Amino acid sequence: MGMEQVIKQLNEVYLGKEDVVRLCCTALLAEGHILLEDVPGTGKTLLAKTIAASFDGAFSRIQFTADLLPSDVIGADYFNMQTQTFDHRQGPIFANIVLIDEINRAVPRTQSALLEAMEERQVSIGGETYPMPKPFFVIATQNPIESAGTFPLPDAQLDRFLISIPVGYPDVAEERELLLQVMRQTRKTVEAVATLEELRRAQEEVKQVSIQDDVLDYLLGLVHATREHQSVEVGVSPRGAIALMRASQSYAYLHNRLYVIPEDVKAVAPYVLAHRLTLTLEGGIKSTKQDIIRYILETVSVPVEG
Repeated sequence: MGMEQVIKQLNEVYLGKEDVVRLCCTALLAEGHILLEDVPGTGKTLLAKTIAASFDGAFSRIQFTADLLPSDVIGADYFNMQTQTFDHRQGPIFANIVLIDEINRAVPRTQSALLEAMEERQVSIGGETYPMPKPFFVIATQNPIESAGTFPLPDAQLDRFLISIPVGYPDVAEERELLLQVMRQTRKTVEAVATLEELRRAQEEVKQVSIQDDVLDYLLGLVHATREHQSVEVGVSPRGAIALMRASQSYAYLHNRLYVIPEDVKAVAPYVLAHRLTLTLEGGIKSTKQDIIRYILETVSVPVEG
């Protein structure tokens, strides 16, 4: 299918971050949502827009601000003065790929408007339920270093994201290439290189990727270790276990395998599990969520391939 062309185009536009690109495509094929976190100017919005432009589906961008209302996101019923009836207006959330910029700048009421759409693939407006288009995929960005005027996402909202990725800076060579492309005005033009039908077909194929019992036990061992760690107050939920399984299947599929190996699970675990943890007060002082996941990956025994 066209995912190879999508990955190639993303790497040509979003320089120096092949691991981030592959993780985003992993979430896309697993029908999961992405949270991109890092400082301003690292290309989070560019990456999200390039992913959207790589497909022939409907794209929508919502800039979250403190005065944004839920109706600005999901839509509302309004009274039509000409017809003297209530009409329905769909919000920008009704698209195949939705970019939500600076998600933590909206008030909790507006953030919660996303919950039903992201998890149930539907929204309720005026007593009526409206299904989201298929496929439906949210890419959200947030800046973790600014606290003024932001509202941190609650655990229930974070749990809706399949993966959370700290984008990071490019290396010197890649950043030099970026500057040269900007100076010469030779940056690649993004075009649709895959259809939504190809994406839907690949998403169904991902669900058929097999997981042997020993690999599934390893996956569950990682999840249960998060619940037993002394620095963790709330560990990974069953929803998180499902997310890890789906992401592992998708990662294997992207590597042209129809079965999951432990390395697939280890590759996606930091990005699927870390943001689902709630640390104790003491644990949050001594370590980070990423540190705990790294420790668990080092201590849980890995099954040997038969």
